[in-house]
Amino acid sequence: MLPTKIVVIGAGSASFGLSTLTTLLQSQELRGSHLALVDHNQQNLDLIGQLAIHLNQAWNTQMTISNHSHHSEALQGAEFVILSIETTPREALWRQDFKIPLKYGVRQPYAENGGPGGFAHSIRNIGPVMEIARHMERVCPQAYLVNFTNPMMRICDAVARYSTIKIVGLCHQILVGYAIIGKVLAQDIGIDIPKEFTNTSATPSLILLKRSVARQAMEKFEIKAAGLNHFSWLLALHEKNTGSDLLPLFFERWNSHDPTFEPLTRKVFESFNAFPITGDEHLCEYLPWVSDPLTKPWEKFDLSLYEWDLWETSRVEAYDEIKLMISGQLPIDRLHHTDSEGALEIIESIAGDKNHFNQAVNLTNQGYISNLPHGAIVELPAFVDGNGIHGLKVGKLPEPIAELCRREIAVTRLCVDSAIYGDRQAALQCLLLDPVVTDLDVAKWILDDYLEAYRQYLPQFWE
Repeated sequence: MLPTKIVVIGAGSASFGLSTLTTLLQSQELRGSHLALVDHNQQNLDLIGQLAIHLNQAWNTQMTISNHSHHSEALQGAEFVILSIETTPREALWRQDFKIPLKYGVRQPYAENGGPGGFAHSIRNIGPVMEIARHMERVCPQAYLVNFTNPMMRICDAVARYSTIKIVGLCHQILVGYAIIGKVLAQDIGIDIPKEFTNTSATPSLILLKRSVARQAMEKFEIKAAGLNHFSWLLALHEKNTGSDLLPLFFERWNSHDPTFEPLTRKVFESFNAFPITGDEHLCEYLPWVSDPLTKPWEKFDLSLYEWDLWETSRVEAYDEIKLMISGQLPIDRLHHTDSEGALEIIESIAGDKNHFNQAVNLTNQGYISNLPHGAIVELPAFVDGNGIHGLKVGKLPEPIAELCRREIAVTRLCVDSAIYGDRQAALQCLLLDPVVTDLDVAKWILDDYLEAYRQYLPQFWE
């Protein structure tokens, strides 16, 4: 089946677009394939396109590279569509998602994928994503949609329930689980831990440290986890060389480890005897105990907000580095070690009829997690081969954890329904069921403010 045609939508991103581009271009098995790059931002697209041509020549990958300002120009004949898009300006909108509920005393812990901010983020992105899915149904109905767009669970749910397109969601958050466990077991299994690695937040300076620890850890042990995206739970832990069970040792070391390291994870584990692997910063979005204005749990658990200004600045710096690589003033060798985050392996395995095991994919639940609703988007391990992506049955989650997950699934489905139909009542119910919201009137006020603030992105609510 190789070579193939791969469409990358959101290719102009200095982070996602660059990492996706470089991993695909490094693949020997995809040599000669067609790589179609799509982005609405023509300036960023031109820059990434120039880099793609430069790398294609330097690495002799013999790919056909094409640039497109709209997905409708690129999807014909596609076998794989990789998607990572955001309604822009990303940081400014995210900041507003956080600030609007503050007017009514609702202080969200993060405001990206859960809480009222997760609702606003979702309804802005679902419209453009469904437009892409509808076009795929017409011109490449058998193609796989490999999604990185957040909120992951809600985007995948929209495509899975309201289109015929095959979708899989990929997220690198399981690496945080490896970093956490690697830090705790460092002395037992021989991992070097940088002294600066004190938490798993998304601060840019910590990202490389987390990845360094996670890479070392993945060579030593294997995690089995399942649940929902950014809300996944440790089921098993085995040493790679011997297969021995490391869970008892990990729990013993965790109980005596620095209590200031991931304190929310620690408290949840103490309360439920189930270990979340996603780190405090994402875990907090789905819990009903982190937003109380009196107790201020975000202070107690040291939950930091996304550093909007810092990330906006770092994006500009990343584009400057790309320009230097194109001009030859920076070496391109640094790109050889870029993580694929799973898309490359899925494409190679399906197109080339190879076997691959992925530790965390987002799929519709087909009995994989037996006490979560059928058809809900769940995150779990999967095998990939020429026949597609096959989720691994993991049985039941602990019932209290399953109940937390079921609540988020209900919120997700109401959010998606409201975005598809412009249904204000479903939107209100979504906010009322969200664990962050505790007042009937406040939910209505937040909804009204969101819909007015984002009117230009949400015609379905105003028609």
